Amino acid sequence: MSDAWAGERGFDYPRMMREALREVPREALRRVAESGMPEPHHFYLTFRTDHPGVEVAEFLSDRYPDEMTVILQHQFWDLEVDDEAFSVGLSFSGRVEYIRIPFRALTAFIDPAAEFGLRFDGVPPDSPDDDEHTEAPTSRSEPGEVVSIDKFRKK
Repeated sequence: MSDAWAGERGFDYPRMMREALREVPREALRRVAESGMPEPHHFYLTFRTDHPGVEVAEFLSDRYPDEMTVILQHQFWDLEVDDEAFSVGLSFSGRVEYIRIPFRALTAFIDPAAEFGLRFDGVPPDSPDDDEHTEAPTSRSEPGEVVSIDKFRKK
């Protein structure tokens, strides 16, 4: 019997870690959907626009064909979170657009107020390593990486 968590040589711990780390933005977004965004928190969410299941307006995917970052802070609407994805309304050039982002499409999750960030491997959808259940292995030993938020700070 094949187990998605076990490889030929035993447990696939890097994959288990990637999946566990993806629970962090999922849970944070669930809490915001239920109770609102507590001050001073806000999220930078970077995702692959070309990942299967991403739903963004055509003008956004044209402008950001590979990767895009959105900010959830004061103005967002109808945040919904399920096990696979989140959807939210955001204002782009004064117009509200709804996006739906699978958690597997995320490449970064940053909360500057908490000085916390995670970076995830982003696999282009046409990559031979891409399928709906497996992400590409990292080239480093860490399956997720805490990132510096200095580049997001206002100077």
